[in-house]
Amino acid sequence: MNNGSAATHPPPFRGPWAYLWWLIVSQRGRVAAGALVGSSWMLGLTLPPYLLSLAIDQGLGSGRAGSLLVWAALLLAMGIVNAFLAIMRHRIMSKVRIDASLRTVDAVTRHAVRLGAELPRRASAGEVLTIGIGDVGAISRSLTITGPGVGAVVAYIVIAVLLFSLSGTLALVVLLGVPALALILGPLLGRLQRAGTSYRGLQGELTGRMVDIVAGLRVLNGLGGKDVYAQKYRRQSQTLQSEGYRLGAVTSVMAATAVGLPALFLAVVVWLSARMAAEGMLSIGQLVAVYGYVAVLALPVAFFVEGSLDLSQALVAARRVVAILALEPEADDGGNGEWAPQTSAVLIDEITGVVVEPGLLSALVSAEGADVLALVDRLGGFTESVATWGGLRISTIDPAEFRSRVVVADNEAAIFSGSVREVIAGAQDRPEHVVLEALRVASAADIVQALPDGLDSVIDTGARNLSGGERQRIRLARALAAGPEVLLAVDPMSAVDASTEAGMAARLRAHRAGRTTLVSTTSPLLLDSADRVHFLVNGRVRATGTHAELFHTDAAYRALMRRNDEGAPTASAAERGSS
Repeated sequence: MNNGSAATHPPPFRGPWAYLWWLIVSQRGRVAAGALVGSSWMLGLTLPPYLLSLAIDQGLGSGRAGSLLVWAALLLAMGIVNAFLAIMRHRIMSKVRIDASLRTVDAVTRHAVRLGAELPRRASAGEVLTIGIGDVGAISRSLTITGPGVGAVVAYIVIAVLLFSLSGTLALVVLLGVPALALILGPLLGRLQRAGTSYRGLQGELTGRMVDIVAGLRVLNGLGGKDVYAQKYRRQSQTLQSEGYRLGAVTSVMAATAVGLPALFLAVVVWLSARMAAEGMLSIGQLVAVYGYVAVLALPVAFFVEGSLDLSQALVAARRVVAILALEPEADDGGNGEWAPQTSAVLIDEITGVVVEPGLLSALVSAEGADVLALVDRLGGFTESVATWGGLRISTIDPAEFRSRVVVADNEAAIFSGSVREVIAGAQDRPEHVVLEALRVASAADIVQALPDGLDSVIDTGARNLSGGERQRIRLARALAAGPEVLLAVDPMSAVDASTEAGMAARLRAHRAGRTTLVSTTSPLLLDSADRVHFLVNGRVRATGTHAELFHTDAAYRALMRRNDEGAPTASAAERGSS
């Protein structure tokens, strides 16, 4: 079986059909096995009516008890075989569906990581969330067509042949009946797709608004804007409700037609066979066989209808997935992906004038946090800019190599659930001493000691079982464990007390010695440890020097230190020198 990962065989984004085909060929061995077992199971269902007709005509009809027992034994054996095939069919198709779900999640997640900070600007959180909630399931269900769906076609043909051996009229009704169903259901499927696409788009928008409201509920309460957003959510939910009613109307008509037409079709077959038996054209055993064939025929007909519904929903879902996968990072535009500094090199942001020298611990100070965040985004390669690394535009550097050498430690970065060891080590299999050292430098060793299972203790999703200061230290430890050539840290110690911060600053400087580190902070304790401090005013470098130099020579810098630290600078080297 060829069940390669999404990374080995990247998914196409030419359209929903191409994406579904990619899911099939990515596990073609398993799909082929499902089709084989599903077909065998369907064929097995067609044999009992035939065996039963022989048991009636050759056993009961002739009065031969031995013959009756033989056919009964064969019926029992066939039932056991069919039960086994049904179990195997379900097991294989469950694996096919799970594989398809995981491939879709993997493809979307990998692409989201590739887009990075651009994702929120290119797609709403609700859009991505809805893919995980509903689209993945709709897509995976459609792959059932590749197993029992193929078997349904085979069974349909076999039953038509068996009926032809009894009556050409019955065979003709069966052969023409299903195409007639397809002609009737086809237009309904088109309407269902259009209604589903509209509903799916509105659902993504509403989910995004809900995510925004939940994330900013505290801010909305403070600003008094909760009611405004609630009214907007209510109006949008009413629009979605109306669209849902429209989709429900189409679906109900489709479902009623899907049940009614096959029943009518099968009733015609039963009526014809009963008339033929009454006229002596069919024996009692053959009549029973026709009834059995009709009962079995209900199953492939149901698969045709259900498969059509699943496929219609899957195409709507796949269209949304493909839309996400088709997004290209702006930072990749025009980049050849071949250039990268061979050794430690200087980082330059021309917009602010900040020059980050290699091998030093540098600090950014600004009264405007937005200026600092924008600068880190540019140097971290998250936004398109003319920022350079070693004289090369960051946007031209291969993203994979850049991410392996430059790490941004953001206080808002997600912490996924897992053991402390897994959270700190990330995707790499890092030695335990590296994890412990990172925790020590980040003053997070006490967090692990307080947990019941040490490094194997589980951190909840979003680190809900940790305090704000503990989460901050865990994030810093994770970045330090990666050992990047360049570390860009945003306020890495803002949520810890002064005593803890002093120790962290000293250990950070020693741990990162010889490697490029840039931190944003207004803490004198951390600024004392920095080799260079860049003071930004109105988005531009106003002055550069050590903390002590800037504190003595720049009144605006000194005022910012006093305002933000409320007297704590008296403990720093800068103020000790000025006293």
